[in-house]
Amino acid sequence: MDVFLYDAVRTPRGKAKAAGGLASLTPQELIKQQVDALGARVDLAAQAPEALLLGCVGQVGDQGGHIALVSKLHAGLPDATAAHSINNYCASGLSAIGHAAAMVASGQAKTALAGGVECMSRVPFMGDKASYYSDTSFPARTRYIPVVLAADRLAAAEGLSRAELDAVALTSQQKAAAAEGNAALNQSRIPTGGLQSEECIRPKTDASSLGAMPSSFGALQDQYADAIGSESFEPLHSLGHAPPVCDGAALALVGGDGLSQPRARILSFAECGGDPAAGLTAGFAAMDKALARARLSLADMDRIEFMESFAVTIAKFLRDRDVDPDKVNVSGGHIAKGHPMGASGAILTSTLLDCLDEADRSLGLVVVSGASGTGAAMVVERLN
Repeated sequence: MDVFLYDAVRTPRGKAKAAGGLASLTPQELIKQQVDALGARVDLAAQAPEALLLGCVGQVGDQGGHIALVSKLHAGLPDATAAHSINNYCASGLSAIGHAAAMVASGQAKTALAGGVECMSRVPFMGDKASYYSDTSFPARTRYIPVVLAADRLAAAEGLSRAELDAVALTSQQKAAAAEGNAALNQSRIPTGGLQSEECIRPKTDASSLGAMPSSFGALQDQYADAIGSESFEPLHSLGHAPPVCDGAALALVGGDGLSQPRARILSFAECGGDPAAGLTAGFAAMDKALARARLSLADMDRIEFMESFAVTIAKFLRDRDVDPDKVNVSGGHIAKGHPMGASGAILTSTLLDCLDEADRSLGLVVVSGASGTGAAMVVERLN
C-alpha cells in the first residue's frame, strides 16, 4: 500500500533559555499549534487521525506523563485517537513518522499524525537522569558517552581536521542566514508563540570567528575515562561546531491513498542500530538501507536533509559520499538552527518538503543519527 505525507509543518526553533522565543509555551501547546496549522492547511478534522505518534527524548517533568497522550488531550484530538510516545534519542521524530507509515501500510490506521517535540528550556539534555548514563556495570564498549565526546572520537578516527569542521559549520550558518529571506523555503514553518524565524542562527559567523573558538569538550575524556579506556584523542569540536540546544516541534499527517492531495509519497524508510562506541554512524547505515529499499542512489536525490549531529557527521558525509553539496541542507542545518532532540527528524522532514517545492524537484532524503548507535532515514517523492 502506498503511504503519503499529506503535509508536514514545524515551529521555528527557539533558544533553550528562559527568555527564548518558545520557552513560555508548554510542549503540548507547541504540538497543539502544529495540529491547528495542519487543520487549516489540510482539513484535519475530515481526516480523523487514528493515532498520534510523538518523538521526545527528555520524557520527564514538563515532558513526562506520556507526552503524546498529554498533547492529544490538549489539542482536542478525538478520544479514539491512539497515542504513542517514542524515545529513539535524536532519531525520535523521524522514527515516529516511519512508524506511522508502517501503521498505515499495514492497515492499522488510515491516517496518523506523527512528529516530535522537545523543550530543552524546560527539560535539559540528559534531564531524565537515566541510570544508564553512569552505569559502570556495562562493558566499556556499550557504556553511554555524551554525543559530543562521540563526535570528537569519530573525528579522530576518521582523520578529519579542525579546518574541515570549520568549513561545514560556516556553510551551515551562511545557508541558514540566506534562507531566512526565502519565503518558499519556510512555507511550512508556522509562526508560534510570536516567534517568526529561527532564533539560534548566528549570521555574523565568519571563518575568523569560527577559527578563534577553542575546543570545548576535552574535559569529558577524563569524566568518561572508564568508558573510553586508555583511548585519547584531540578534542576538535568547539561550540561553533555544535548544534545549539533549543525548543521546537514538528508534525506530519501520514495517510493512505484517496484522502486529499498529498505533498509526497514515502518511498522507503529504514532504522538502523550502530556501534555504540563509535556513535553517530547509524544514520549512514540507515541511509544506505533506505536508498536500497527504494532502489535509488544518492545521485538520484534532488534534495537531502542530513542532520548535522555536530560538524563531524556532515563533514564525513560530504567527504566520503559522491554527493553534490549544493543539494544538501540547502536552507542550513542543525549547526546553525539548533537541535530540539526528539523533534529534529520531523523538522527535517518538513524542511525537505519545502526545499523540494522551492526547487520544483522530485526526490528527497532525510538522514538522522543519534547517540549510542541510533539512526533513521527516509526517501520521499514529491507529488505537488
